[in-house]
Amino acid sequence: MDRRRKILRTFMKNKAALIGAIVALLITIVAIFAPLISPADPLEQDVFHRLSAPSHSHLLGTDVYGRDVLSRILWGSRVSLTVSVSSVFIAMVIGTILGMIAGFQGGKLEATIMRGVDIFMSFPTLILGLVVMAVLGSGLSKLIFAIAIALIPRFVRIAHAPTLEMREKDFVEAARALGVSSTRLLTRHILPNIFGEVLVMGTLWTATAIRMEANLSFIGLGVSPPTPTWGNMIRSGVEQLAVSHWLAIFPGIAILITVLSFNMLGDGLRDITDPKLYE
Repeated sequence: MDRRRKILRTFMKNKAALIGAIVALLITIVAIFAPLISPADPLEQDVFHRLSAPSHSHLLGTDVYGRDVLSRILWGSRVSLTVSVSSVFIAMVIGTILGMIAGFQGGKLEATIMRGVDIFMSFPTLILGLVVMAVLGSGLSKLIFAIAIALIPRFVRIAHAPTLEMREKDFVEAARALGVSSTRLLTRHILPNIFGEVLVMGTLWTATAIRMEANLSFIGLGVSPPTPTWGNMIRSGVEQLAVSHWLAIFPGIAILITVLSFNMLGDGLRDITDPKLYE
């Protein structure tokens, strides 16, 4: 109980992290309940009110087809969060497993995995995701897969280093001497000790995945229109920037707030996973 109170107290002291957690939670709630709180159908066209400026009837204006921008932003949050959380979860699971295996087993297996990671990490995440999307084509599942592929090497690195340290600990050596299997050692003894670092980076890279989704959608390799995503909304808004600036500005603000909130949350999680907290 004292440990939980210390964790909560440490997190609550970090005002930026607390604000980030609240905003991230609100964005998640909005994404889940977008069908209920959207003022209009995001796909419904109204050519008589196309490119309308923000007003009481359309709080954030309408786009070139007369679709309500606010509704499209709310529905676009579902795509952004689905893609980012799913891709980061897949990358976290696969990358952590590979990193732990490489760090624990060592030898040729470690060299093979880590040299492969070095090759993948020589490419910027966006370029790697772009290459995968160019090969697979557009689509929600393909977008998730592409971003996950780009992030897996990062999680391998994060899991590999602490596993190298943990395998030399006395309790691990003692467990080995008692005949405990490698699988049990990894899942019951090593994983709980490195999970904090992995979780922190997963939160921070969720923000990266949101940016990647927006970037790929912006260049036409994400989810295909008319499905609203923040990236393709900005892309269509840029064409009308001189006369209808709100089309690109409001989705951009949504991305800014979401990315900032997850980064602030990640900083807070980094504080409460600091081993010095429990000394």
